[in-house]
Amino acid sequence: MSPSPSRPSSLRTTSRPRSSRPVSVAVTGGIGAGKSELLHAFERQGAAVVSSDDIVHTLLRQDADVKRAVVERFGEEVLGPDGEIDRGAVARIVFSSRRQLKWLEELLHPLVVATYLRWREQLGDLDEPPEVCITEVPLLYEVGGETRFDKVVAVTASPDVRASRKVLVTDRRGGRLIPDDEKLRRADFAYVNDGSREDLDAFAADVLARLTK
Repeated sequence: MSPSPSRPSSLRTTSRPRSSRPVSVAVTGGIGAGKSELLHAFERQGAAVVSSDDIVHTLLRQDADVKRAVVERFGEEVLGPDGEIDRGAVARIVFSSRRQLKWLEELLHPLVVATYLRWREQLGDLDEPPEVCITEVPLLYEVGGETRFDKVVAVTASPDVRASRKVLVTDRRGGRLIPDDEKLRRADFAYVNDGSREDLDAFAADVLARLTK
């Protein structure tokens, strides 16, 4: 049965290993669906969270090899006045060229994956590890990344709601995204993010309750 778009679907039958490793959950969805909003909702409900976009931001600013490769590829015009990589300048280049976007993804994707997998392992080593850890992964199904997680939450929103959000309309990823309907069908939980913050928090709390009961 396909998951309901307005509330969590029934969990598929899996048993959690008897270890301190948190249940690992991916949040995914299309452009403007509200993935970051949902991630913050899970954080408010007590889950450990990390965003792939935040990992990319950290890599661009703190990884010398990444910074050097990006500047060599795109030129010093992608550097801001502070000498750091200007993500907006990089976005304007890669979202107008599929070739450049592919190069950047091939550079960053393995590093992003390694970072959030290491983060999960570190959480499991804590004296009091969280029960659930959640990673926002925009292109989860597109790259086959769902196999790295115990559960997946897919979020969508109506076209009118998406249009009201600040979305980079020139984002070249849109043409190769899996349709939302398929993401909702494949996910363990699905949510239409057209309601209030309270609705979002209630959904997040319900998902966490199902994962930890």
